[in-house]
Amino acid sequence: MRRTVWNGLMVACACAFSLTVTPGSEAYEEMVVAEGGSLSGTVHLHGKIPMPKGYNLTTVPDPIYCGRISDGNGWRLLQPFDVGPKGEFRRVVVYLAGIDKGKPFGAYTPPKLEAIDCRFDPFINLVRDHHDVVVVNMDPAFHDIQAYETSNLGPRVLFNVPLPISKRYPREAGLSAHFHKHYEGTTVTQPVRMTKDRKIFTMQCGFHPYMESWALVADHPYYALADNEGRFQLTDIPPGTYTVKVWHPYIRDDIEQTITIEPKKQTRVALTVEAPTGRLYANQMVENAYVRYSITEDVQSQIVPTLEKQQITGGE
Repeated sequence: MRRTVWNGLMVACACAFSLTVTPGSEAYEEMVVAEGGSLSGTVHLHGKIPMPKGYNLTTVPDPIYCGRISDGNGWRLLQPFDVGPKGEFRRVVVYLAGIDKGKPFGAYTPPKLEAIDCRFDPFINLVRDHHDVVVVNMDPAFHDIQAYETSNLGPRVLFNVPLPISKRYPREAGLSAHFHKHYEGTTVTQPVRMTKDRKIFTMQCGFHPYMESWALVADHPYYALADNEGRFQLTDIPPGTYTVKVWHPYIRDDIEQTITIEPKKQTRVALTVEAPTGRLYANQMVENAYVRYSITEDVQSQIVPTLEKQQITGGE
């Protein structure tokens, strides 16, 4: 299983880093920004939402507890694109590229990820190099963290640690498709230490490859995550002309726009990302997906989603 997960991540990382992230300044200079302006705006995805990833629960571990969420035909889906009804592109990263001085970083709060319902939530985060991430297991199922840094040279392991299960769970909880309570296990805190110029941090569960999470390393304070309306805001920016960029692990890296920040004024921008087309990942969901497995309908029918019946969204 470990080899299967690693191979899957190699493909995922290759897809994500055929899109190179532009490194920031080597040494960001903190200063007082007395006449700073601000940038606010929205991010929208234009076009068809890409198809999700598909994981066959008849061959991937845990069709019982993790199979509580599936499409009703034995497949667990992972949709990396969180898009609202009006095309709002949610929880993508928006940042200023190449800014070398500005406001101080301020206090750092480590991002907290939950392993919950056999998902890593949230799917996209911001992290800082040489700072911590926090992960907690909210399931009665065995999970662990396989964390990597990645670039166009491929992934490198940062850490691999188990996620403890809460002792409050009854013994049979992980073997039940009808147990839906969540108890917090022991929190795991790990440092992120990236190799020079590597900017992408990713995690996957070593037992459940559909548990996946990504993060971009913030090397200055002018990074933001778009909210549920696709909105973002950056404040206290030194006056000047900048390039604002959008990052998601499965879109191109050239989604950018030039903006000018004026003293004590707010600049607004509407960013549009063209939906990627074609095959984005090796395990992209397709019609008649069981043809290559020769798995009978009887076997498929034994995997019944008792928490969520997933719908295939995206594609033509």
